[in-house]
Amino acid sequence: MSGHSKWATTKRQKAVVDAKRGALFTKIGNQIAIAARQGTDPSMNPSLAMVLDKARHANMPKANIERAIARAADKSSAALIEETYEAYGPGGVGIVIEVATDNKNRTMPEVRHTLDKNGGRMADPGSVMFQFERKGVIVISEKGEDALMAALEAGAEDASEEDDGIEIITPASDLMKVRNSLKEAGLTITSAELQYVPTNYIPVEGESAEKLEKLLSAIDDLDDVTNVYANAE
Repeated sequence: MSGHSKWATTKRQKAVVDAKRGALFTKIGNQIAIAARQGTDPSMNPSLAMVLDKARHANMPKANIERAIARAADKSSAALIEETYEAYGPGGVGIVIEVATDNKNRTMPEVRHTLDKNGGRMADPGSVMFQFERKGVIVISEKGEDALMAALEAGAEDASEEDDGIEIITPASDLMKVRNSLKEAGLTITSAELQYVPTNYIPVEGESAEKLEKLLSAIDDLDDVTNVYANAE
Protein backbone atom coordinates (compact mmCIF):
# COMPACT_ATOMS: atom_id res chain seq x y z
CA MET A 1 0.00 0.00 0.00
CA SER A 2 2.85 2.37 0.76
CA GLY A 3 4.06 2.12 -2.83
CA HIS A 4 0.60 2.95 -4.16
CA SER A 5 0.26 5.87 -1.75
CA LYS A 6 3.63 7.20 -2.83
CA TRP A 7 2.64 6.93 -6.50
CA ALA A 8 -0.68 8.68 -5.83
CA THR A 9 1.14 11.48 -4.03
CA THR A 10 3.65 11.77 -6.87
CA LYS A 11 0.83 11.96 -9.42
CA ARG A 12 -0.90 14.67 -7.39
CA GLN A 13 2.34 16.65 -7.13
CA LYS A 14 2.95 16.27 -10.86
CA ALA A 15 -0.59 17.45 -11.58
CA VAL A 16 0.00 20.57 -9.48
CA VAL A 17 3.32 21.27 -11.24
CA ASP A 18 1.76 20.67 -14.68
CA ALA A 19 -1.18 22.93 -13.83
CA LYS A 20 1.14 25.73 -12.72
CA ARG A 21 3.27 25.30 -15.84
CA GLY A 22 0.13 25.39 -18.00
CA ALA A 23 -1.08 28.56 -16.27
CA LEU A 24 2.35 30.17 -16.78
CA PHE A 25 2.29 29.30 -20.48
CA THR A 26 -1.21 30.81 -20.76
CA LYS A 27 0.00 34.07 -19.17
CA ILE A 28 3.10 34.26 -21.37
CA GLY A 29 1.03 33.34 -24.41
CA ASN A 30 -1.26 36.30 -23.76
CA GLN A 31 1.76 38.59 -23.46
CA ILE A 32 3.17 37.25 -26.74
CA ALA A 33 -0.15 37.77 -28.53
CA ILE A 34 -0.34 41.37 -27.33
CA ALA A 35 3.29 42.15 -28.20
CA ALA A 36 2.93 40.57 -31.65
CA ARG A 37 0.31 43.16 -32.61
CA GLN A 38 3.22 45.53 -33.24
CA GLY A 39 4.83 43.03 -35.63
CA THR A 40 5.69 39.33 -35.63
CA ASP A 41 9.41 39.77 -36.33
CA PRO A 42 11.24 40.00 -32.98
CA SER A 43 14.24 41.71 -34.63
CA MET A 44 11.92 44.61 -35.49
CA ASN A 45 9.69 44.40 -32.42
CA PRO A 46 11.56 44.85 -29.09
CA SER A 47 8.48 44.05 -26.98
CA LEU A 48 8.07 40.70 -28.71
CA ALA A 49 11.79 39.95 -28.45
CA MET A 50 11.70 40.45 -24.69
CA VAL A 51 8.63 38.31 -24.05
CA LEU A 52 10.12 35.57 -26.25
CA ASP A 53 13.18 35.60 -23.94
CA LYS A 54 10.78 34.98 -21.09
CA ALA A 55 9.01 32.17 -22.96
CA ARG A 56 12.25 30.39 -23.78
CA HIS A 57 13.51 30.67 -20.19
CA ALA A 58 10.21 29.07 -19.04
CA ASN A 59 10.78 26.23 -21.56
CA MET A 60 7.54 27.11 -23.32
CA PRO A 61 7.07 24.74 -26.29
CA LYS A 62 7.74 26.21 -29.73
CA ALA A 63 4.23 25.25 -30.88
CA ASN A 64 2.69 27.28 -28.04
CA ILE A 65 4.81 30.29 -28.98
CA GLU A 66 3.85 30.04 -32.65
CA ARG A 67 0.13 29.77 -31.77
CA ALA A 68 0.36 32.84 -29.55
CA ILE A 69 2.04 34.87 -32.31
CA ALA A 70 -0.59 33.68 -34.83
CA ARG A 71 -3.36 35.00 -32.60
CA ALA A 72 -2.23 38.56 -33.35
CA ALA A 73 -3.15 38.09 -37.02
CA ASP A 74 -6.29 35.99 -36.46
CA LYS A 75 -9.23 38.37 -36.92
CA SER A 76 -11.68 35.69 -35.79
CA SER A 77 -10.14 35.30 -32.32
CA ALA A 78 -11.33 37.42 -29.43
CA ALA A 79 -9.19 40.51 -28.98
CA LEU A 80 -7.14 40.68 -25.80
CA ILE A 81 -7.46 43.86 -23.75
CA GLU A 82 -4.79 45.03 -21.30
CA GLU A 83 -6.13 46.45 -18.04
CA THR A 84 -4.44 47.62 -14.84
CA TYR A 85 -6.23 47.48 -11.48
CA GLU A 86 -5.19 49.05 -8.21
CA ALA A 87 -5.86 47.52 -4.82
CA TYR A 88 -4.96 47.50 -1.14
CA GLY A 89 -3.83 44.43 0.76
CA PRO A 90 -3.32 43.55 4.45
CA GLY A 91 -1.32 46.17 6.32
CA GLY A 92 -2.29 48.89 3.83
CA VAL A 93 0.07 47.55 1.18
CA GLY A 94 -0.48 48.96 -2.32
CA ILE A 95 -1.01 46.41 -5.11
CA VAL A 96 -0.94 46.89 -8.89
CA ILE A 97 -2.51 44.11 -10.97
CA GLU A 98 -1.98 43.80 -14.72
CA VAL A 99 -4.36 41.63 -16.73
CA ALA A 100 -4.83 40.55 -20.34
CA THR A 101 -8.42 39.54 -21.00
CA ASP A 102 -10.93 38.95 -23.76
CA ASN A 103 -13.79 39.64 -21.33
CA LYS A 104 -13.53 42.49 -18.81
CA ASN A 105 -16.94 41.55 -17.42
CA ARG A 106 -15.44 38.24 -16.30
CA THR A 107 -12.03 39.40 -15.16
CA MET A 108 -12.88 42.41 -13.00
CA PRO A 109 -15.36 40.45 -10.78
CA GLU A 110 -12.85 37.60 -10.46
CA VAL A 111 -10.13 39.96 -9.26
CA ARG A 112 -12.52 41.77 -6.92
CA HIS A 113 -13.81 38.50 -5.45
CA THR A 114 -10.26 37.21 -4.89
CA LEU A 115 -9.30 40.43 -3.12
CA ASP A 116 -12.42 40.44 -0.92
CA LYS A 117 -11.95 36.77 -0.04
CA ASN A 118 -8.32 37.24 1.03
CA GLY A 119 -8.37 40.48 3.02
CA GLY A 120 -7.82 42.95 0.20
CA ARG A 121 -9.99 45.47 -1.63
CA MET A 122 -10.13 47.30 -4.93
CA ALA A 123 -8.84 50.88 -4.89
CA ASP A 124 -9.82 53.96 -6.88
CA PRO A 125 -7.70 54.61 -9.99
CA GLY A 126 -4.61 56.65 -9.10
CA SER A 127 -4.84 56.06 -5.35
CA VAL A 128 -2.13 53.35 -5.43
CA MET A 129 -0.26 53.95 -8.68
CA PHE A 130 1.52 57.08 -7.43
CA GLN A 131 3.53 54.81 -5.13
CA PHE A 132 5.05 53.00 -8.14
CA GLU A 133 7.22 53.94 -11.10
CA ARG A 134 7.46 52.24 -14.50
CA LYS A 135 10.96 50.81 -14.88
CA GLY A 136 12.84 48.30 -16.97
CA VAL A 137 13.70 45.18 -14.98
CA ILE A 138 16.21 42.67 -16.33
CA VAL A 139 17.35 39.46 -14.65
CA ILE A 140 20.59 37.74 -15.68
CA SER A 141 21.56 34.29 -14.44
CA GLU A 142 25.20 35.21 -13.74
CA LYS A 143 26.36 36.39 -10.31
CA GLY A 144 29.46 38.02 -8.91
CA GLU A 145 31.39 41.28 -9.09
CA ASP A 146 32.20 41.01 -12.81
CA ALA A 147 28.52 40.56 -13.74
CA LEU A 148 27.51 43.48 -11.51
CA MET A 149 30.12 45.71 -13.13
CA ALA A 150 29.00 44.64 -16.61
CA ALA A 151 25.40 45.56 -15.69
CA LEU A 152 26.40 49.02 -14.54
CA GLU A 153 28.58 49.55 -17.61
CA ALA A 154 25.61 48.58 -19.80
CA GLY A 155 23.60 51.48 -18.36
CA ALA A 156 21.82 50.06 -15.33
CA GLU A 157 20.47 52.50 -12.74
CA ASP A 158 20.85 49.85 -10.07
CA ALA A 159 21.81 46.19 -9.82
CA SER A 160 21.51 43.72 -6.95
CA GLU A 161 22.37 40.07 -6.51
CA GLU A 162 19.37 37.82 -5.86
CA ASP A 163 18.92 34.07 -5.39
CA ASP A 164 18.39 33.46 -9.12
CA GLY A 165 21.01 35.86 -10.48
CA ILE A 166 21.31 39.64 -10.70
CA GLU A 167 18.32 41.97 -10.96
CA ILE A 168 19.00 45.10 -12.98
CA ILE A 169 16.86 48.26 -12.93
CA THR A 170 16.88 50.62 -15.92
CA PRO A 171 14.93 53.68 -17.03
CA ALA A 172 11.88 52.47 -18.98
CA SER A 173 13.18 54.07 -22.18
CA ASP A 174 16.57 52.31 -21.89
CA LEU A 175 15.32 48.76 -21.29
CA MET A 176 16.00 47.39 -24.78
CA LYS A 177 19.36 49.18 -25.10
CA VAL A 178 20.62 47.77 -21.78
CA ARG A 179 19.27 44.30 -22.63
CA ASN A 180 21.15 44.30 -25.93
CA SER A 181 24.36 45.52 -24.27
CA LEU A 182 24.16 42.72 -21.71
CA LYS A 183 23.65 40.13 -24.46
CA GLU A 184 26.63 41.51 -26.38
CA ALA A 185 28.69 41.15 -23.19
CA GLY A 186 27.84 37.44 -23.19
CA LEU A 187 25.49 37.51 -20.20
CA THR A 188 22.40 35.29 -20.00
CA ILE A 189 19.08 37.17 -19.95
CA THR A 190 16.37 35.24 -18.13
CA SER A 191 13.81 38.05 -18.32
CA ALA A 192 13.58 41.65 -19.47
CA GLU A 193 10.36 43.60 -19.17
CA LEU A 194 8.71 46.78 -17.99
CA GLN A 195 7.46 46.53 -14.42
CA TYR A 196 5.91 48.73 -11.75
CA VAL A 197 8.65 49.28 -9.16
CA PRO A 198 7.66 50.77 -5.76
CA THR A 199 8.96 54.22 -4.92
CA ASN A 200 8.24 53.67 -1.23
CA TYR A 201 7.78 50.50 0.79
CA ILE A 202 5.42 49.54 3.61
CA PRO A 203 6.80 47.23 6.33
CA VAL A 204 4.69 44.10 6.77
CA GLU A 205 5.37 41.29 9.21
CA GLY A 206 3.74 38.51 11.20
CA GLU A 207 0.12 37.67 10.45
CA SER A 208 -0.26 40.53 7.97
CA ALA A 209 2.70 39.24 5.96
CA GLU A 210 1.20 35.74 5.84
CA LYS A 211 -2.16 37.10 4.72
CA LEU A 212 -0.52 39.27 2.08
CA GLU A 213 1.48 36.35 0.68
CA LYS A 214 -1.71 34.29 0.43
CA LEU A 215 -3.55 37.16 -1.27
CA LEU A 216 -0.82 37.84 -3.83
CA SER A 217 -0.57 34.12 -4.63
CA ALA A 218 -4.35 33.88 -5.12
CA ILE A 219 -4.36 36.88 -7.47
CA ASP A 220 -1.41 35.55 -9.45
CA ASP A 221 -3.21 32.21 -9.90
CA LEU A 222 -6.03 33.89 -11.86
CA ASP A 223 -5.72 33.01 -15.55
CA ASP A 224 -6.14 36.57 -16.83
CA VAL A 225 -3.57 38.11 -14.47
CA THR A 226 -0.18 38.65 -16.12
CA ASN A 227 1.69 40.51 -13.35
CA VAL A 228 1.18 41.51 -9.71
CA TYR A 229 3.25 44.13 -7.88
CA ALA A 230 3.16 45.15 -4.21
CA ASN A 231 5.10 47.74 -2.20
CA ALA A 232 5.56 45.46 0.80
CA GLU A 233 8.89 45.38 2.60
